[in-house]
Amino acid sequence: MKKLLPFIFALSAATPSYAEITAKYVTSAQISIDSPYVITNAAPSSYSISGNNVTTSTGTGDSLVTNAIGGLNLGSLSSGVPAVVNTNKTVTTAGSAFSFSESYQAGDSTQSAITPSSGIATLPVLGGQTTVISGGTAGSLALTSLSSGIHTCTAGGSGTSCIGSTTVSIEID
Repeated sequence: MKKLLPFIFALSAATPSYAEITAKYVTSAQISIDSPYVITNAAPSSYSISGNNVTTSTGTGDSLVTNAIGGLNLGSLSSGVPAVVNTNKTVTTAGSAFSFSESYQAGDSTQSAITPSSGIATLPVLGGQTTVISGGTAGSLALTSLSSGIHTCTAGGSGTSCIGSTTVSIEID
């Protein structure tokens, strides 16, 4: 029993322990309204030629180049659209069958800046693809966030969103 006596005194003389408790409450709210935007892909300029039993040339007089074809003059652009060089065509062997095909597509000219107004943009008509996204409207968009962690979100018009969140963390040291 004498051997247990020191342990009994040690247990009965226990000191109180203290712990540090930290609680964190983080509440956040976010409302967003999409802005208008436009994606435009202008159509390119293109030129093609093909044929059989046809002799081609470009130019006239002293500037005549035989067996040459015209096309797009990239050194001469006007608002982003190249000038066309004409192709002169003659049948090589008279009285024989021939075929000839030539096509030209003028591309879209360089556009000036587009400024959306009231969420809708006024655009030129282009030969390429154009996508227009009108901006959102607030409508009745509202978000309330209480310290208790309760959030109330009222949907607005198109192109709007709201997010409310509360994070609670408790740390015991």
